[in-house]
Amino acid sequence: MSAVAVVPIGMAAAFAFQAPVANATPVAFANRATPAGLTAAGLPQTLHAGGHGRPRTRLPRRLLAYRWAARQAGHPYVYGGTGPGFDCSGLVMMAYRHAGIRLPRTTYEMLASPKLVRVIHPRMGDLAFYGTGHVELFRRWGYTFGAHDYQLPVGLIHYGHGWKPTAFYRVRRLR
Repeated sequence: MSAVAVVPIGMAAAFAFQAPVANATPVAFANRATPAGLTAAGLPQTLHAGGHGRPRTRLPRRLLAYRWAARQAGHPYVYGGTGPGFDCSGLVMMAYRHAGIRLPRTTYEMLASPKLVRVIHPRMGDLAFYGTGHVELFRRWGYTFGAHDYQLPVGLIHYGHGWKPTAFYRVRRLR
């Protein structure tokens, strides 16, 4: 035996619209900072974007570096250049400097730095080394972003057979 309650449609609609709007916001998006820098739901701490009221999350430094480097697309390759023309390590160094991490100037010095940790599965913004003499920023499998050589401006590079990264590194921030 089961009981079925029948509620008229007009009455159900009245109940649906009585919930206050303030309670409609999920708790996961509340801007409550905890000591660990995470919200109560475990999401990254949010920041309010200059008066717009929309929250935004903090990006990892590797993505900040990649974003800065991508804005340099089209600049010429200049041997030893750190801006506005760049060589490979000059672009990587300056990209990470704009993300708040100081890397050495040359690829050899970068490879010797304790700030680099070798990774097998790189993510966007990690370093892609071609041997010991060339470095670019990893974009995705098959693509890196950097100052490639004299014939090409700073930009996205499609690598393939015969010319591909030999090692990938993630930059860690030492305290």
